[in-house]
Amino acid sequence: MPMMRIINQLKYCVIIILVCLIAIPALAKTQLDSDNDGVQDKDEVEIYHTNPLNPDTDGDGYNDWLELNNGYSPLSSKKVKLKDNDYDSDGLSDRMELNFHTDLTNPDTDNDGHKDGEEINNGYDPLKAGNVKLSKKIEINTGKEQKLYYFLNNVRMGEFKISSGKLSMQTPRGNFKIDGKALRAWSKYGLWMPYWMSLKNGYFGIHELPEWPNRTKEGENHLGIPVSHGCVRLGVGPAEFLYNWAPVGTPVKIY
Repeated sequence: MPMMRIINQLKYCVIIILVCLIAIPALAKTQLDSDNDGVQDKDEVEIYHTNPLNPDTDGDGYNDWLELNNGYSPLSSKKVKLKDNDYDSDGLSDRMELNFHTDLTNPDTDNDGHKDGEEINNGYDPLKAGNVKLSKKIEINTGKEQKLYYFLNNVRMGEFKISSGKLSMQTPRGNFKIDGKALRAWSKYGLWMPYWMSLKNGYFGIHELPEWPNRTKEGENHLGIPVSHGCVRLGVGPAEFLYNWAPVGTPVKIY
């Protein structure tokens, strides 16, 4: 009996050794870094489109890993950030290309006749041919930040300074949806609310800085300070943009 146990244990040991011998070369292949720049060959070829045999693809004196990890483009010899570079001139920055997993070197990743930047700006998926829409959402920080963030497919696209409710009339927190829109809505406080986006069936909403009937803006210097009657105020420009960008039904998280 002890002998059989020993034999079985030896069998298990042999199996484990064979598995390790097979797995290690496969792992080594996926983690191969031919130019020793800190970026795996697979990522260099499939994601960053850098040269896996050259540690400094753009020849600017900094290796590809160092540039990528400091937010710089490894494809441009100029000292330019990924967020400011558009290698394939498609209207989408290299930073956003990486966020959306599009091809930095192909202006039309899905080959549907529309550039990646054009598709993202109109809310379409640049990875799928045809009119496939991406999800949108808004998040609003009513604390010290006083910021509104808007997202496309969970990628943060931008932010705007806001003015939320003052201490005695705080903006409700929670999860809502834009349930109605109007170019100009009338407030019970005797002001117009341009680019009105209703939340909680009009109980409160997001809108541009309010206007008196004589078109004078209220609270132009209050952005970044919670002074509203409960609504979320946006500046001139951002409110119109968000009104056109966010359709009815867009989720809004307020915290």
